[in-house]
Amino acid sequence: MKTGGRPAVQASLRPEQAGDEPFVHGLFAQTRAAAFAQLPLDAARLDALLRQQFQLQTTHYRQSFPGASWAIVEVDGAPIGRLYVDRSGPDMLIIDITILPEWRGLGIGTNLLRRLQDEATTNRQTIRLHVERENPARHLYRRLGFRETQDKSVYLAMQWTPGQDDRTAEPASGAVP
Repeated sequence: MKTGGRPAVQASLRPEQAGDEPFVHGLFAQTRAAAFAQLPLDAARLDALLRQQFQLQTTHYRQSFPGASWAIVEVDGAPIGRLYVDRSGPDMLIIDITILPEWRGLGIGTNLLRRLQDEATTNRQTIRLHVERENPARHLYRRLGFRETQDKSVYLAMQWTPGQDDRTAEPASGAVP
């Protein structure tokens, strides 16, 4: 965690609501725009493509994981990310964890993941996730004891099993909705 010697920023979670759509779309667009920047599109077409991709992702998530929890990550009441988790199966599945770029490296993702690990330990669940091969977050997952289980070309499947990790920090405080 690169917090520059500062304590980690404490984030809270609340359920996502319909009024969060502009923020969640903006979060998606901000974190995906670089992937589409190479396409020969003007700003209006790029915006339309990002909106379409956002809608497709949202529809896919909601249809594929109807029992999941959809949470907004906040710091001091301001939205800075999202955390989508499906606990309906035998394993916990992190569907999506996204933090605004300017809030990364402050310990927020680490704290959220440790809280999920504490919950999974209590419930004797394995945590699974997929991460893009080039996503720097894969280093965070490895540091927190997640292991690669499958190489899916663009994505890596990873999992964490209670009792088989090498986490270096104390358990996190607070429950994750």
